[in-house]
Amino acid sequence: PCGVGWRGMCWAGDLGDLGLAGQLFARPPLPPPEMVRGKRVLVTGSSTGIGEQMAYEFARMGAHVMVTARREEQLQQVVQKCLDLRGHFHCAGMQPAVPFALPGGLDMLVLNHVGGNAGFQPFKGDMELVISSMTVNFLSYVQLTISAMDLLREAHGNIVVVSSMSGRIPAPFSTAYAAAKFALEGFYSSLRTELRLRGVDLPVTVAVLGYIDTDTALKIVGGKINMQASPKEDCAREIVRGGALRKREVFYPYWSTKPALLLRDWLPELMEQLIGQAYLLEKIL
Repeated sequence: PCGVGWRGMCWAGDLGDLGLAGQLFARPPLPPPEMVRGKRVLVTGSSTGIGEQMAYEFARMGAHVMVTARREEQLQQVVQKCLDLRGHFHCAGMQPAVPFALPGGLDMLVLNHVGGNAGFQPFKGDMELVISSMTVNFLSYVQLTISAMDLLREAHGNIVVVSSMSGRIPAPFSTAYAAAKFALEGFYSSLRTELRLRGVDLPVTVAVLGYIDTDTALKIVGGKINMQASPKEDCAREIVRGGALRKREVFYPYWSTKPALLLRDWLPELMEQLIGQAYLLEKIL
């Protein structure tokens, strides 16, 4: 779930207020390409969706990128388009790619892959779904991070973790996926703080995403929730920007994710009511 109920709310005030709101929520520009040019970047889950679009953004900015995914044929198409954008690319399957990732080291690890076959349905006690989701959407992130830690520390690099509002607020009908995302948030927020206390220069950026128009998301939840998906291209651009600037967190779309989190803390019962209004139960149950 993401941004529940916020699209239907209106700003109070005159046109001047609306203009100010437009400036506040206007999309910021990407950082200068020099901040990324020549950097060695590994993007997981990059054969489609947000990962694919992030690969293109890094290519435009001149990074050396390794793309990984389970779908080899689609991944090769992504690589070709990236080469057309004058990027420097390496391709790998969804194996532990970090030990042989990029010649000379690694500057940025972008963890984006998703899977587990949890679907969008009532939880009926299927433990295999929980194990599958935790393995792909949490444990594999941790394993790749462990493999990359030394390379990233040597290069004074950083980690970017793609998370979800499902890791911040209740996510009915996707409980196994939400469990993995909550675990992801807890692990990387704790790791970020621990590294800082130990004096280790390894920033961790967590991207908290709402409902994005990836093929996977539209296939799983399309027509079952009363929300409009935000464009994956803009989403990828915001994540790349946050990673390049080493921001602590990225929220996209900001206007639906950040206010919802504030409401969760201030008025949790109202937040749950709004969540309930977002689901088309007749198409789920």
